[in-house]
Amino acid sequence: MLPVKGIFPVNERSYAPVTVRRTKDRYMLERKKLESNLDKVEVRQVEFECHGEKLHGDLYLPKKRPPFGKLPGVVVTGAWTSVKEQMAGLYASELAMRGFVALAFDFRGWGLSAHDGKTKYLEDPVRKTDDIRAAIDFMGRCPDVDPDRICGLGICASAGYMSAATGGNRHVHSLALVAPWLHNSEIVSEVYGGAEGVSELLKVGRDALTHEEPRYIVAASKVDDTALMFDVEYYTEEDRGLIPEFDNKFNLASWEAWLTFDGVHTAEKQNQPTLIVHSEAAAIPKGAREFARRMGDRATTLWFEDVTQFDFYDKAQPIDRALEAVAEHFLSTM
Repeated sequence: MLPVKGIFPVNERSYAPVTVRRTKDRYMLERKKLESNLDKVEVRQVEFECHGEKLHGDLYLPKKRPPFGKLPGVVVTGAWTSVKEQMAGLYASELAMRGFVALAFDFRGWGLSAHDGKTKYLEDPVRKTDDIRAAIDFMGRCPDVDPDRICGLGICASAGYMSAATGGNRHVHSLALVAPWLHNSEIVSEVYGGAEGVSELLKVGRDALTHEEPRYIVAASKVDDTALMFDVEYYTEEDRGLIPEFDNKFNLASWEAWLTFDGVHTAEKQNQPTLIVHSEAAAIPKGAREFARRMGDRATTLWFEDVTQFDFYDKAQPIDRALEAVAEHFLSTM
């Protein structure tokens, strides 16, 4: 297998080095935590199904809301390998504080939606796209949500899945992508070591698919250099992404589905008014630019300076700035 830094990019073509210039403003360094928001919103544990499997989610609602009438709803999804208590739940809780009903959920095979005897820890864009469609359908049936004002917010890797799930979907009326990881075959080749590196990972994935038992590796670690994300910030920090709910596993059978998915191409069928929030210092901005180019005047872009991919996951200033724009976009385009 490739060295891990070839598998999960941490260089200038993807995740920016942690040495990028930072402001000394304490607010820029301040991190947001989901648990700090829980007393400010109402949280309901919910369930729905996709292809016969039960998915578990957390529905975030404003504590102060009209006794009658329905609110706009947002389905929120996070980065690869993540669970609902990480960046998806944080953004969902923040949206509830801004007057939305927001759903963060565990995809099939992840978090509370991982069931014995079923496929687990598989980063399959098509499979996850189906889960998002099921979440959208659930929101349409939710008594607190206006079915004519449902939106989608995809963060990092799930931006492509969210775009695929919402394009042409008559139940969705607006889309936002924050720090989107959107790759195509050209970007995959650049990130994963050229044709040889991609071929090697495809072989690993295909071998895992034919293996009698599932083949899992550690998703993130500071000590295990065979991990998918070795010594990568956020995921390896207990006060950030390395939380008890995080499965911290990766199914090697994921590679073919992940590497052959073209998130950039989903722009071709994306008919929703779309906001893209990104930074040149974050992951593969080239993909976001090409996605926006293909969407033309249907897309609005907002570029932040010196904000890394992981800053978008839990840093106060970029999250507040991003959500201010996202909320305005949703309310003006639904």
